[in-house]
This record gives sequence, structure tokens and C-alpha cells, in this order.
Amino acid sequence: MTQISKHEPGTFCWAELGTTDSGAAKKFYGGLFGWGSSDIPMGDQGNYTMFQKEGDDVGATYTFGPQQKGVPPHWLTYVSVESADDAASKAKASGGKVVMEPFDVFDQGRMALLQDPTGATFGVWQPKAGIGAKRWNEPNAVCWAELLTDDTGKAKQFYADVFGWGSKIGGDYTEFQKGKDSFAGMMGIRKEWGEMPPNWGIYILVDDPDATARKATELGGKVVVPPTDIPDVGRFATLADPQGAHFSVIKLSPKQGH
Repeated sequence: MTQISKHEPGTFCWAELGTTDSGAAKKFYGGLFGWGSSDIPMGDQGNYTMFQKEGDDVGATYTFGPQQKGVPPHWLTYVSVESADDAASKAKASGGKVVMEPFDVFDQGRMALLQDPTGATFGVWQPKAGIGAKRWNEPNAVCWAELLTDDTGKAKQFYADVFGWGSKIGGDYTEFQKGKDSFAGMMGIRKEWGEMPPNWGIYILVDDPDATARKATELGGKVVVPPTDIPDVGRFATLADPQGAHFSVIKLSPKQGH
């Protein structure tokens, strides 16, 4: 459990919560995961709040502005890249869309918002002074990103073209890989889940998903998928914070790791 100094290009490096009430989010996630917070004033855009574990950044939150009226609260994931401009160009050439053109974030890095051909939105982050999360894949930090989509074949090809991701398929689940290391997953959206747009979600590593689910409800959140065992992987639950943003928590089985 040491500070991360670099995220491998083409792997996830950051998770950011856009919400209707970042103050309430600070209270909820602080109570649930023990995260501290540090506000960065952004002028008339309000604060950009860093979530922190033991003083290290693990994610962030901000309150939606007027231009995002009607957007549901959600977690957005970012892929670390060597060039945000190149990633945006590759995304367009591979059938995706550029939602927000590349721009500099002070001296911290350069970013863009992209959308894959199935409609799932994600960010790319070209690190400069800021690498992204300083803690990853450890208790009370993000450990996994997961794409739910209505066209897994099209998505697999897109991410292979843009980031060079390999894939390992087991049953109805695809693990995305850099080299031989799996760092994210993908599933097809099932009809029984109802209307659901393609989306990227996050998993946070915890010691006890059942206790975390109970704590989430005590703090005003909801249990979307109750604690469930995944054979040979671990035990997970999908939760929603009081503003409605979904996220999952997981405890891995012994000898399992992402």
C-alpha cells in the first residue's frame, strides 16, 4: 500500500464523481470509506474536491453546473495516455466521438472526454504535474473499471484500436488487458436490467462488502445489487449514493487480484 508514482499508459488512472451535491458526497464517501477531502476553488464553477486516503488523492467530486442540468450523477473514469490529442484522433477514426476536445488543466495535465461507438463515455488524461490517483487497487481505493454495453464486439474492437487493449474472455465476461495484466472488464447489458445506456463504472476494494452495503444504507445510500459471490473471483455489491450515482464494491477471493 504505497503511493503510485505512475500509471501505465492505456490503463485507468482516475475516477471523478459529477453530482448534484458534492458537499453531501463528501459526507457519504467519507463515512463509507474513510476518505478525507480537499477543496480546490474553481471560481464561478465552485470547488473541485479531491477525495483522499491518508492524504493521497484517490478520486474527486464536483457539483454540476447549469450546463449539466438533467445529467444524472455518475462516476467518470479516465484512462492515462501519452497524448490526449492522439487518443481523441484515434477515437474519432475508430468510430467514437469526442465529447470534449483536448484541453489543458492548469499544469496538472491535458484531458479530453470521449465516447465509444456504443455510447459509453470516458475521459483520457495526459499526465503532467498530476498523474491521477496516488492509491489504486488497495482497500478503500478504486481497483477496477467495468464497461456495460449493448455491443461487446464493437466495444472490444474500439478499445483495441485506440489503446491497444487485449482481451481475455470467460463466459459472458471480458477482461481487458495490457500485456498479461487484467485491469478492467466488460459485460453485455441484459434485458432484465431494464433500460440502461452503455456506461463505465468503478469498483472499490473493501474488506467486507456486506458491512459496506449496510453502512451505505445507514448513510442514506441504496443497495442496487445485494452482496453476491462471483465464483473464483470474490464477493461484490453495487450501491448508489444518496444523489443516485452507482458504484460497486468488491472483496477478492484469496489469490485473486486485478
